[in-house]
Amino acid sequence: MKKDDSSEDRKKDHIDLAFQSAIHIDSLDSRFIYEPLLSGHTKSASLKCNLASQSMEHPIWVSSMTGGTDKAATININLAKACQEFGLGMGLGSCRPLLESDTRLDDFAVRKYIGEQPLYANIGIAQIEELYQLGKIQLLTELVKKLEANGLIIHVNPLQEWMQPEGDRYASAPIDLIKKILDDLDLPLIVKEVGQGMGKESLRALLELPLVAVDFAANGGTNFSKLELLRASEEKKMSFAKVANLGHGAEEMLCWVNEIKEEQKVLCDTIIVSGGIKDFLDGYYFIKKSNFNTVYGQASGFLKHAMGSYEDLHSYVQSQVEGLHMAAAFLKIKA
Repeated sequence: MKKDDSSEDRKKDHIDLAFQSAIHIDSLDSRFIYEPLLSGHTKSASLKCNLASQSMEHPIWVSSMTGGTDKAATININLAKACQEFGLGMGLGSCRPLLESDTRLDDFAVRKYIGEQPLYANIGIAQIEELYQLGKIQLLTELVKKLEANGLIIHVNPLQEWMQPEGDRYASAPIDLIKKILDDLDLPLIVKEVGQGMGKESLRALLELPLVAVDFAANGGTNFSKLELLRASEEKKMSFAKVANLGHGAEEMLCWVNEIKEEQKVLCDTIIVSGGIKDFLDGYYFIKKSNFNTVYGQASGFLKHAMGSYEDLHSYVQSQVEGLHMAAAFLKIKA
């Protein structure tokens, strides 16, 4: 039997920490059934998944965050390195600055750091409408090629634009522009919101299209409408405070997409569940509850650790990956 040299110190810790470690019954996580007898501590079965034709070692998506600022290069490079090391996928922040010039190209050009892992550029629906008006829609193909990205994320954000003091206004329904892009350009597309989520009929309209994925960006995480409202005048803050809280959470949206899949044929079979995903337990829960090929996305958790050294981010991502394997080994979700 292996000698336990740490036993005395460990037992002392157990005594000192016993009262602090008591769990109140109302804080138990009721989403899961804990099965301690059915697995060993070896890593669970493979957690590999696919995004389009690309393989990911773990079903974790680094959600679009930043670009075009002084900190963006450090953040994006660190995130890309983590994706390469742990086999994750990544969406870049808004690449709008690159439509105007290459001054900020280094903020986004992370292919050499991310290796073969999925990497998607990102542009707003307002910019797509403007490019059509200018007859320059091919700039999107050039953007994806320039970044050596695998495709394009289109973010749809009418409430954010409404709240933003410098916000854009678009005349076309976003779904019409998305359909037009699919017809006009040979680009793999992901469509996402930016923190409000979206209703059942918007989800249905997207799932009927041959998209790589629909990204929830649900209400519950970073809400860009609320963020923009914090920059607005005091009068606007008072008038629109409740509007910033409109939207749909990830749980509600997942129920809707599962219902849609039962009701009709869908052409998009991949969901990125994001918005309020705090950790691997949230992510594991939604993956297991989904009837789609599913990955889960996080933004703020990664961002907090990506602004400094890579070692800090590495430690955070490793803990999330290990937690996901723990969940897969010992937890089942309740029906």
